[in-house]
Amino acid sequence: MKAIRRMTLAGALLAAGVGAAMDAIAQPAWKPDRAVEIIIGTSPGGPQDQMGRLLLKALQEGRGFEVPVTVVNKPGGGGAVGLAFINTRPGDGRVVMVVAPTLLSNQISGRTQFGYADFTPLAVLGVEYEAIVVRADSPLKTGRDVVERLKKDPASLSVSIGTAPGNAAHMAFAHAMKMAGVDVKKLKTVSFNSAGDGTMAVIGGHLDMESAPASNVMEMLKAGKVRLLAISAPQRGRGDLAQVPTWKELGVNSVNEVWRGVAGPRGMTPAQIAFWDDVLSKATKSEDWRRELERSQIENVYRNSADTAKFWKAEYEEIKAILTEIGLAK
Repeated sequence: MKAIRRMTLAGALLAAGVGAAMDAIAQPAWKPDRAVEIIIGTSPGGPQDQMGRLLLKALQEGRGFEVPVTVVNKPGGGGAVGLAFINTRPGDGRVVMVVAPTLLSNQISGRTQFGYADFTPLAVLGVEYEAIVVRADSPLKTGRDVVERLKKDPASLSVSIGTAPGNAAHMAFAHAMKMAGVDVKKLKTVSFNSAGDGTMAVIGGHLDMESAPASNVMEMLKAGKVRLLAISAPQRGRGDLAQVPTWKELGVNSVNEVWRGVAGPRGMTPAQIAFWDDVLSKATKSEDWRRELERSQIENVYRNSADTAKFWKAEYEEIKAILTEIGLAK
């Protein structure tokens, strides 16, 4: 009987040990113990700000957090101010930043010394495309009108390119114009603290047009305040974007995508990364998240930390090639 009891006790302890081990595997070993900050490197209203606030909503409605989560805007330098801020918090899993291709292009174009290797890759959350946006009553009726004007005089039209030279909006526009035969080094480009500020400048008649993510102008498009002349996608979009031709349809061999992602400061631990992999994966699988991205014309593409690291490395080389081609690489 004693032998049986010893075996029963040993079995119970083994089962408890296995159960504890399985729980440890199933649950991330780290959780934030104080408020979490989502840093946005632009002013409110732009596509990165919209993505950050959508992420905030998804995280607040999920069950991965037992602490407050807030959005903090730190605009300037095409995201460089925000990146500099999280770079002062090495190893802190409580601060993350919504990032875009400027994370890579700013270093290539010489706007900052920080590179993607100075941060912890956490996720890619979605992909969208850049559109050419004009005011509803603009004399520019098609993307071909833009090409013809700029072929004759590259500085004859002013264009908002969002937050910084060499960013995704600038690359998409400059690449399309170069492929159309325009001298892109003479383009008249203007930067703002967010793409939303650029949209307001176009609507106000201060600029001729804007290169901006479609998600940034959907409400203005529905309100009849702007028109979209072309988009950098491989094929036409759905809904309100179904009437917008791609550059390829207009005879210009140019396609450019814009991804939105999340980065953390350097030195995050495997446990911290595992926590963010868990909560971000769950957030992007929710029905609300899918519905919001569909409404904003953003493709619901998710990559975890490991896949994002590989993606950024490949993207860096592609962006460097484009910026070199259009004369913006340092």
